[in-house]
Amino acid sequence: MAHAMDLLLLHPPSVYDFRERATLYGPVSDMVPSSVMFELYPIGFLTMAGYLEDHGKRVRIANLALKMLRSRRFDVPRFLSEQRPKLIGIDLHWMPHAHGAIEIARLAKAAHPDVPVVFGGLSSSYFHRDLLAYPEVDFVLRGDSTEAPLLQLLEHLEGSGPALRDIPNLAWRDEAGRIQTNALTYMPSTLDGVDVRPDVLVEMAMRYRDVHGVLPYAGWLKNPTTMVLPLKGCVFECTTCGSSATACTHVTTRRTPAFRSPANLADNAAMIAALTRGPIVIPGDLLQNGEAYAREAIDAIAARGVRNEIMLEFFDLPPHDFLDHVDATLSAWSFELSPESHDPKVRHALEGEAGFSNEAMEATLRHALTTNVARIDVFFMIGLQYQDHASVMDTVAYCERLFAFGDRRLQAFISPMGPFLDPGSHIFQNPEAYGYRTFARTLEEHRRLLTQPSWEHILNYETRWMTRAQLVDATYDAAERLNEAKRRYGYLSDARADAVADGIHGARALRARLAAEIGDAGAAPADAAASAPLRGDIARFNHSTVSDKAELFWPTRLASFKPGGMARAAWRALHAA
Repeated sequence: MAHAMDLLLLHPPSVYDFRERATLYGPVSDMVPSSVMFELYPIGFLTMAGYLEDHGKRVRIANLALKMLRSRRFDVPRFLSEQRPKLIGIDLHWMPHAHGAIEIARLAKAAHPDVPVVFGGLSSSYFHRDLLAYPEVDFVLRGDSTEAPLLQLLEHLEGSGPALRDIPNLAWRDEAGRIQTNALTYMPSTLDGVDVRPDVLVEMAMRYRDVHGVLPYAGWLKNPTTMVLPLKGCVFECTTCGSSATACTHVTTRRTPAFRSPANLADNAAMIAALTRGPIVIPGDLLQNGEAYAREAIDAIAARGVRNEIMLEFFDLPPHDFLDHVDATLSAWSFELSPESHDPKVRHALEGEAGFSNEAMEATLRHALTTNVARIDVFFMIGLQYQDHASVMDTVAYCERLFAFGDRRLQAFISPMGPFLDPGSHIFQNPEAYGYRTFARTLEEHRRLLTQPSWEHILNYETRWMTRAQLVDATYDAAERLNEAKRRYGYLSDARADAVADGIHGARALRARLAAEIGDAGAAPADAAASAPLRGDIARFNHSTVSDKAELFWPTRLASFKPGGMARAAWRALHAA
């Protein structure tokens, strides 16, 4: 059945032909809700869809990564041929999609030779000239806010909009094939003009009779975690981050963060709460805009009657009285903190002036545990400056120190930084100065890495303190010790801890078998054909590799969705049709 629409937004898998490949992707996605194919699409899909629908355009989101994960028989070329879009949009927000994004663009162009293809996202902004070297890519919209320029591009294609040279943030090829890069001038100072509209997803699912195409990630119906982005940009300078203050000036030219107003943030949370009882994540640290703003935002959410659990993210230690205010105001709340390492030297090198002492962090955690906070997630990372194997294992020992607080609301996780360094980050821009060696600089080099047979070969970096092989060893060693600590302190049942231990043991053994077939990571082959005989075994170890992913999710509720709100959204979809 042919479906007409103005914009078809496609989210690609990390690697397009993953269903035919035998690749040991490792634990690169163990600390995020999605699988190794990173099927979680960027929240910009929701804001773009809502903005365009409000301006009379028809948009369809198709999470191809999820649809491919759900069924080996899902035929991407056939699906694309059945659509009738005026414009096809593909996200390259994160570099792990470098392979899948280009391959989906090729298939889209083969299905619709006369339909333009536009890319967007942070990685697209950084590599916009690389992208336009591929004939399948017609446009790139740069920057962190592209809703209005995207509408102008659609209007141009319809014959009623501005000329291409007058659309801000647009990179394109002229009639002579030369790349033209318009000034990146559309950079709103507030996010209040673009809302996260979950009702649009319900309407979309009804309109195109495709529920799974709009879902954010596999398992979302069981664990419907949602998000409201309170800001774009950052005031911090974490050296590994592609959205640090300096990275933003390079990639998006944003020099100061743009925030949602507290009222608008609360409105967005309330729209979500009208449909689901699941947790609402507010990333990016509200305190970046000052404690008065953060308190006002918390008050506004409570005033709107939102009873969903609110998950906050802090980049620096929050004041104790702010935590008390959150606790007194919200019905349910939790937060996450990412010290990244227990070692002050490592943490300071990563976070600079934002680094805090372990003593101060422990005081904050102990204070938080005197409140009704539902959970506290503390994240550590492997692959940092000055960090060797011993330092990683000492970080795991520090996790055990946190477990000894005796409160299982306090969780700790550790995972490798990967698979790629963020383009635009301090370390990516000047790796040698930070003790890093990189194996990919261009978009095409990243694409080729993604086709390698294991995550050891896919990593685009190693450090002066650990080679890629040693990073892998440290990851598995840390995972084994942390798993046993969680068993010992009652975080995991024996059955779940045994399952994680078996998975780590199996992944180690499989890695050894791969090494016997293909050699070491320093001499990675051009493709993963040598790993094909291990396809079945590899498939078993590409999920929850070094931890139980279920630890990331909140307990499932019997009624996560609100029938009344869903029915109203469905009625609007039928009425609009």
